[in-house]
Formats: sequence, C-alpha cells, structure tokens
Amino acid sequence: MANKKLNSWGYKIFKPILGPIFKLYYNPKIINAEVIPKDGSTLIVGNHKHIMDQCSVIISTKRIIHYMAKKEYFDGKMAWFFKAVGCISVDREAHDGIAKSQALEVLNDNGAIGLFPEGTRIKTKEKLLLDFKFGTVSMAQKSGATIVPYAISGDYKFRSKNLMIRFGEPFKVDKDEDLAVANERLYKEIESLLLLNLKDTNRTIKEEKNSHMEEKKKA
Repeated sequence: MANKKLNSWGYKIFKPILGPIFKLYYNPKIINAEVIPKDGSTLIVGNHKHIMDQCSVIISTKRIIHYMAKKEYFDGKMAWFFKAVGCISVDREAHDGIAKSQALEVLNDNGAIGLFPEGTRIKTKEKLLLDFKFGTVSMAQKSGATIVPYAISGDYKFRSKNLMIRFGEPFKVDKDEDLAVANERLYKEIESLLLLNLKDTNRTIKEEKNSHMEEKKKA
C-alpha cells in the first residue's frame, strides 16, 4: 500500500507544532476549505508563488497531504524532513514515471496528493499564472480522483493583511474527456479564484504580479 511506502510520522508530529506558528506569523485568511473531501482519492492543486504555499494548504485540512516536490529538496540537509512528512521526489528535468507511479498509488489508496500545475514557482511579472502542465488532469483521469482547486494571493509577511487562500468547487475528469479541455478548465477555475482573492483584498493584478518578482529576489 502506498501509504506504507511513504512516511507520515513527521507530518503527524510537525503539523500540530508548525501549523499554529504559521497561522500566528502569516495570518492567512482561509476561504471555503470545507469543500475539501474528508476522505477519498483527492488532488489538491493551485498556483505557486511562494515556498510556503503548501503550508497554507496543509493548515486548511485535517488530511495528510503527500506533496510532490522537486528532487533537489531531497539532496540537501533537509532531505530527512521532506521524507519524514511524506513528500514525493520529482525530477523536473525528466519524465519522472516513478514519481507519477507513487502519486497514483497514493490516490488509488484513497489518499490525498498536493501539487502545483505550473510545475514551479512563478518568478515573472508578465503573467498572473504560468501555463499548466498536464500531470494533474492526467492523474485525475487515471485514478478517478477528485480535483480540489485553490488560489493563493497576497504577501507572506508578518501578520499579513492580504494573504488569502480560496478553495473552489471540487470536480472530476471524465474517462473520455480530452485532457487539453480538462487542463484549460482547471486553469480557468484557479484563475477565477485568484481574481476573487484580489477583489476581496483590494489588491490589483499589477501588485500581485510585482510580488512574484519580490519573491524571486528572496529565492
């Protein structure tokens, strides 16, 4: 079973400690988290603007989320941490069949996978979102998993006034659905959620795009 191959002991230990610290420091506003299924095969996916984005998702649900993370995280001093919390190593330079197989095993075992359809953090002010890769909709179609889209906007600053994560209505990808159509639907949904965030926080598209460059400088 996939959940026996991937660790989760670190997730169970660190989330109760780090979760409240994250909330206290960044002050994120969480919208519509109740739509996240409490069980069953689930893909939780959204835009990627900051290294802490997965934390915003993790504090929004009681479920254990196995995040797909670039393999470089597994080569450094913090490798033990990413392994302990059940992350899946992904080689972004190759067609990583092993990572996809691990993720599908988790989904087929009614687990939850977290990933970023953009494939990397956005580091340009030219776009609000990068083009989406097909991994999310492909895995959803193969496994029958439910996709839960979300969008994160605002600044990761101490007691932020505009950091917001908003979850959209879950949906599935039909077995005979064209993946390009499904991917476009996912993109439009996340884009729509992102624009709603900006409206609710009185933040302009330009301000949000400029924040991508600020995070690039810190990276």
